[in-house]
Formats: sequence, C-alpha cells, structure tokens
Amino acid sequence: MSLTLIGITGILILLFILFVFGIPVGFAMGLVGFLGFAYVMTTAAGVNMLATVTWETFSNYGLTVIPLFIFMGQIAFYSGVNEKLYTAAFTWIGHVRGGLAMATVMACAAFSAICGSNAATAATMTTVALPQMTRYKYNPMLSTGAIACGSTLGVVIPPSVVLIIYGLSTEQSIAKLFYGGFGAGILLAFLLTLTVYILCTLFPAWGPVGEKTTLKEKISSLAGAVEMLILFAIVMVGLFVGLFTPTEAGAVGSFFAVVIAVFQKTLSWKNFYNTIFDTLKVSCMVFVIIAGAMVFGRFLAITRIPFDIASWVSGLPFSKLTIMAIIFLIYALGGMVMDSLALLLITIPIFFPVAVKLGYDPIWFGVVITVITTLGAVTPPVGATAYVVGGMAKTVPLEKVFQGVLYFLPAYVVCIILMMLFPQLVLYLPGLLK
Repeated sequence: MSLTLIGITGILILLFILFVFGIPVGFAMGLVGFLGFAYVMTTAAGVNMLATVTWETFSNYGLTVIPLFIFMGQIAFYSGVNEKLYTAAFTWIGHVRGGLAMATVMACAAFSAICGSNAATAATMTTVALPQMTRYKYNPMLSTGAIACGSTLGVVIPPSVVLIIYGLSTEQSIAKLFYGGFGAGILLAFLLTLTVYILCTLFPAWGPVGEKTTLKEKISSLAGAVEMLILFAIVMVGLFVGLFTPTEAGAVGSFFAVVIAVFQKTLSWKNFYNTIFDTLKVSCMVFVIIAGAMVFGRFLAITRIPFDIASWVSGLPFSKLTIMAIIFLIYALGGMVMDSLALLLITIPIFFPVAVKLGYDPIWFGVVITVITTLGAVTPPVGATAYVVGGMAKTVPLEKVFQGVLYFLPAYVVCIILMMLFPQLVLYLPGLLK
C-alpha cells in the first residue's frame, strides 16, 4: 500500500470514528495518528512520537496564552458583563426599527470579543436579549437568527482561541492574526447589522420600534460596560505597539478583568470558583485537541499527503482565485459537519502549504478560513450555536431558529467575497504592526 493511500485511509477512518462513534475529536485524531505512524514506521517509533508530541504540547510556553484568554472571558461571563453591554447597545439604538436586533448583534460582538466563546455568548444573549425582543413583538426568526449569527463573531474577533491555535500551528504572528481578525469581525458585524436593517425595511412588522431614551440615559447606560471595553482596548493596543507579547496580553487582560469585577462587586466566590472550573475544563479540552492534531499531523507528514496535494493543486489549470474558491468551499462544507477548531486542525497541514505555494498571505488565509468555518456554527447538521439558542429559547422551535439563520447567511458570503477581492480589509491593520 502506497503512503498516499495509507494517509487517505487514515483520514477516512478518522472521519468515520468521529461521525459514527462520537469519540472526542482530540482522542480520535491522536488514535488514528498514532496507529498510522506506527504502521508506516514501527510501533516503537509511534510510541516515541506520541510521547514527544504530548510533552512538547503540554510543556509549550506559547500555549499558556489559551487558558489566560479563556480565563479572561470566563470572568466577563460570570461577572454579568453581557447584560451591561446589551443594555448599553439597546439604550443607544433600541428606538429605531429593528434596533433591538441590531443592538443584539452589537452586544454579541462586544461580549464575544471579551468572552471568545460562541456557546457562552449564544446562551447568555438568548437569556438577556430574547425576552426583550419577545416583549416588543419581534419576529422569532429575526430574534433568534440575530442571536445565533451574532454569537459566531467570537471565533473571529480577538482574543480568538481559533486564531491563536492557527498561529501556533503555522508559526504566524498571533498579534497580526488578532488585528486581521478584528478587521474581518467588524466587517461581518456590520453586514449582520445591515441584514437586520434590510429585513426590517422589507418586513416592518418583524422589528417594531422600541422606546426612545434621553442622552443622559444613553451616557449612564455605559457604566459597567465601558470598563471591559477599555480592557479589550488595552490588550489590543498593547499588542499593537509591542508593549507585551500575546501571552503577556492574556495575563494582563485576566488580571484587570478580575480587578474590574472585584471593584464592581459583580463576582461572587461561587462564580469565581465556576470561573476557575470552566477555564480548566475548556483549556484541557483545547489542549487535548491540539495534542491529537499534532499526532495526526505527524502521521500526515510522513505520508506526504500535504505536500502531494499542494503540488497537485498548484499545478491545476485554473486561476489562483478559482483554486482558493474551491478550498474555501471545502471549508464551508466541512464546517457544516465538524467543529470549526477540529476542522482547522485537521486541514491546516493539507491546505496551508497550498495557500503559501499559491502566493497567498498566511495571515489573510487564516482569517478568511476562520470566518468561513463560523458558518458551521449556525448551519445544520452541527450548527452548535443554533442548537444552543434553540435549547435556551423554549418558545421558539428549532426549525424557526434555522430559518432565521438562513436570512443572515448572505452576510457571511458577502464578507468572504469582499475579503477575497480586497485582501487589505484583513491585512491593513496587521501591516501597521512593528
């Protein structure tokens, strides 16, 4: 059996294990990678590789950035920042038609930027925003669609764990990825908000006008929310000017998040314990996925599949843009059936060399595929974020949630097309970094 056929067989077995038996993706990748490596080389070599990769992963100082930013997000979650952000957004634009849904998207963008978790943003914003939109008789499809799609911004807007892992996997600057993701996230948030405006223009009854507020009420609504937004700005500016590394940025963000929560008296001892527990749980899950992906990547490397595919694709009689569009279509379809982080870790060893060989910027490629895989968070059969919203919204059937999501999908498509046609939308801010 040729090395290429062995590699393809390993990929197919991995997907079969994931889909049929439901084994956690990190363990599945590690198992297939170890068995494949041992089959091609020797059992002793496989054991040695497994031990080496595990040690390198869990002793890697650079990976400490992950639990630090997760901890920062958990502090924001348990200290009730979500409600304050939503109240501020609602006070400023809730009086316009569709304003509640627009405020929801903006609050999702702000909270997910701090929290970094799709599921946490979806759960909290459903709890906070949906009752308000129901009260003002918003169409359930508009309400749930805005929450589900707005919550996906957490994968794109920094601090994004997905972008961190992409940077570590491909040896790219995490700071540049953050700034590229910031530009893409703002663009996607604008397009989602524009979608709300268009829908409420076409169907005025979907987003009735809310209550007007005075300027004094608008300013007072910022209390409690602006501190966390300033914290986010400190982290991003510190990275931009080179004041600290991404790992140090995570430590600074975590420290000041705790300080803000303490001074605002919004974090109880019970919630602080929950913060530590959830941070450990999520961090361990991510580390296991990374270790499994590294083992699987070693297996793919010895089969030379990534290099063979890169050579084959780059030699196709198509334009660079067409080839990249095909790759992006594969990511869009893959995101519908796999978790975005798992999909990226499995495919980066295959498609990253292709993108580089075609001459595309690695930062641009990482940000764009991150945006594309966010589609998987709201589209069936996985659609984890949509399922969270459907589970939390007891009065709205799941099919209505997915119908609402469909109205927002063109925003993702337009965002991806704009980033392909105008790469500077992603690369301008990273290009300013020292």
